[in-house]
Amino acid sequence: MRRKIFSLLAGLGLALPAYSAEHCLAMADAATGKWLVHEGVCDKRLPPMSTFKLPIALMGYDAGILKDEHHPILPFKQGYVDWRPQWRQAHDPSSWIKESVVWYSQQVTQKLGQKSFAAYVKRFDYGNADISGDPGKHNGLIASWLNSSLRISPDEQIGFLRRVLNRELGLTPQAYDMSAALLHRPEAVAGWQVFGKTGSGKDVGWYVGWLERDGKRIVFAQAGSESGMDERDSFLARLPQLAL
Repeated sequence: MRRKIFSLLAGLGLALPAYSAEHCLAMADAATGKWLVHEGVCDKRLPPMSTFKLPIALMGYDAGILKDEHHPILPFKQGYVDWRPQWRQAHDPSSWIKESVVWYSQQVTQKLGQKSFAAYVKRFDYGNADISGDPGKHNGLIASWLNSSLRISPDEQIGFLRRVLNRELGLTPQAYDMSAALLHRPEAVAGWQVFGKTGSGKDVGWYVGWLERDGKRIVFAQAGSESGMDERDSFLARLPQLAL
């Protein structure tokens, strides 16, 4: 999987700096910001990779490009990023998130346009907010979050997620509601409803999102050098043992 991701990024013409994420698990009360778990190196900025699909979803719904969980259905076209067989077909917002389809993200950001995209990233106060992309390649609109210029630390992911849950971004109610619906996992873990998104790059893996139970909401960000799916699985396996 990681070899495929490396090949994909190289194929997009992206620089591949030698990131090596050190383990971090950060968890905080969404309402108060109180740290519940804060271990490892959590202030190091890393490429967000596919965790950036949450910001893109928020932008897309707010701008009216995305309609609901199943619209719009966008067709696959030759020339789109297609290294996974599941990507070589039409996708809707639900399958975009489930299959982590890069080209669907790129279609949404291109429909937004550079000016709106930049304005949203600035409004979100997302990491370093650098969407310039790779020097000389003019690819920020389609690739800045993929091992490129845009970077965010786990601590900053926590801040962003709190702003999402507390609806502090100035977006439409539908943008918050639909984006949350896309990230919701069907299976509860230790009684917690889990909303999350993985992200994987070269020596970078993420799992970020939030938990809900009995009216309590906790935001989390786990980063490390394993794949996003491995980071997700280790987080969910550990969740029942955490004193939350």
